[in-house]
Amino acid sequence: MFACKYRITFGQCQIFDVDFMWKNILTGNMFAFISGSMYIHENMRVIMKKLHIFSVIMIILAQIPVKSQEQSVYPQPITLVTVPTAGIIPRGAYLAEFRLFSGGGVLAGISAGISQRFMFGVSYGGARIIGDQIIQWHKQPGVEVKYRFIEESTKLPALLLGFNSQGQGAYIDTLKRYDTKAIGFYLVASKNYRFLGNMGVHAGINYNPMENEDGDDDPSFFVGLDKDLNPEISFVVEYNAAFNDNETNVRRLGKGLGYLNAGIRWTMVQRFHLEVDFNNILLNRNKIDHFNRELKFTFVEFF
Repeated sequence: MFACKYRITFGQCQIFDVDFMWKNILTGNMFAFISGSMYIHENMRVIMKKLHIFSVIMIILAQIPVKSQEQSVYPQPITLVTVPTAGIIPRGAYLAEFRLFSGGGVLAGISAGISQRFMFGVSYGGARIIGDQIIQWHKQPGVEVKYRFIEESTKLPALLLGFNSQGQGAYIDTLKRYDTKAIGFYLVASKNYRFLGNMGVHAGINYNPMENEDGDDDPSFFVGLDKDLNPEISFVVEYNAAFNDNETNVRRLGKGLGYLNAGIRWTMVQRFHLEVDFNNILLNRNKIDHFNRELKFTFVEFF
């Protein structure tokens, strides 16, 4: 007697049973054979429907990450609180910035986008501008140059080389330096991610060979984060290790903890931003018991 036992299943769905079919053919039970054929056809239809749904789902899942990654190439801010990012302003645009800091200080700057990768800026200010004391102007204007040599992609961060000679706070003539030294020459990487809105992560290394009268010119590093809370409000935080500002006991200067700064940025109207900053949260200054509260106004427009 002929015997053949073979069964094919898909998950928990049986497609056909060869043993069942041969038994019905040999015994002449054509009704059972036809019923079995219809059963196979029905199972195949269900399976094909499931495969079609599965294929559609896989195509959608394959497309969504690509779209999100492409959209995540978000234009970064050019600075966080004080440290730079790999963001630059667009070609043909200019940015005006005004910072109000402790002691009645004002720092004003303007930058221009020369190309899609290159921007240039100058700044100048001083301490005691607001108030009734003698103004302490900065010794010279600050200069900033930024060139982004690698654009951000889905896998790689944007990379930028830059130089910034503008320090923060008052200028100390005896030490030929600012309260917080300028970043100097730097290399910074920035990458954006989609996490409940846009989130930018930034990290860089820097070296300032100019403000070294205090005998401290070590290379340093900085890291930071910017996060959108909604279309108008964003949060920024940064840490500047300031390894070149930890070898003096002069009042108001660093004592080795680094500078932790944070801020809330509000886009009041299109292209105009108001920012409230909280600087030196770690109290990294000799004989200083409170962190600084500062205001920053930024305006961006095209020529």
